[in-house]
Amino acid sequence: MAEREGGVMRGDKLISPTPLFDPHIGETVVEPPGQGSGWWAGAPSALFDHRERVFYLYHRLRMPRGMGRGFRCIIAKSRDGRRFEPVWEASRADFDSPSIERGTLLITPERKYRLYLSYVDGASGQWRIDLLEADSFEKLNPHDRKKVLVPQDIGAEGVKDPVVIMIGRAYFMAVAYAVADVPEDCRDRLHATFDVHATGLAKTHTGIAVSHDGVRFQWLGEALAPGEGRWDAYTVRLTALLPAPPAFLVFYDGCQTVKENYEERTGMAITFDLLHYNKLTPDGPILVSPHASGSLRYVDVVPHDNALYFYYEYAREDGAHELRVSVVPRS
Repeated sequence: MAEREGGVMRGDKLISPTPLFDPHIGETVVEPPGQGSGWWAGAPSALFDHRERVFYLYHRLRMPRGMGRGFRCIIAKSRDGRRFEPVWEASRADFDSPSIERGTLLITPERKYRLYLSYVDGASGQWRIDLLEADSFEKLNPHDRKKVLVPQDIGAEGVKDPVVIMIGRAYFMAVAYAVADVPEDCRDRLHATFDVHATGLAKTHTGIAVSHDGVRFQWLGEALAPGEGRWDAYTVRLTALLPAPPAFLVFYDGCQTVKENYEERTGMAITFDLLHYNKLTPDGPILVSPHASGSLRYVDVVPHDNALYFYYEYAREDGAHELRVSVVPRS
């Protein structure tokens, strides 16, 4: 059988082959704001704007727990996907929040520039997801944010780290959400630290929601669950969806216990309908850092000019995390 344009079908039975990057090789995009464990630059979300012919990259900066955690989020711009210049930033104070975390960038067909952002609600102590929208990323205003999803909407203890894509006119959102099964007298402990995921009382699952406008979402339920007795027994957090017709290749973060929270590694799964998922790495992660905790997490990927631009958070020798990019030619 002859090869089709774009390498979708080949005579050697490779259907849309998708190369991975070598964790030993990559370029530093953003350095952490300090040295040692707990200092991070990462949680990236990237896209390529075909009209402007530029890459946009969201990331957050974090300091150790006792010093303030996620304190700043930034959107940067690049012509080559490697060297970025900031065009927008906000602090946790702009959201009245103890900590801000991953967001997702999206440009709608109407050229509305959106940031779906997860942060801790300063009043409830729970993770939530809001939307910022403007005519450009530079004009995003945290004070004009709209609620997208809060834990009470789905009967969870926290919702964070959204991944949002459009398929046709539909918005698809994957969400990391906290599931706790504790007595009522333990519930205060869940949110006293403003991070339910770090308590050991709530496991992290991935769930799915859909929308026609990207603001009002219908919750469809669980898509990926922690693996019983596996390396991902405590956390399963979808981080990226890469079209690989006739399916989607899925990257997800996993860890076995609460002791590995914040130091997750990367697994893979596959889905043909975005509702049902099969893990390809049930026995161990596929991507790890060779340094410190081995953490390699929050993978995002942007296909561009017959290459894949992988952005990811990566543990360094000193235990800090930096934001990296690896550019891999597509087969």
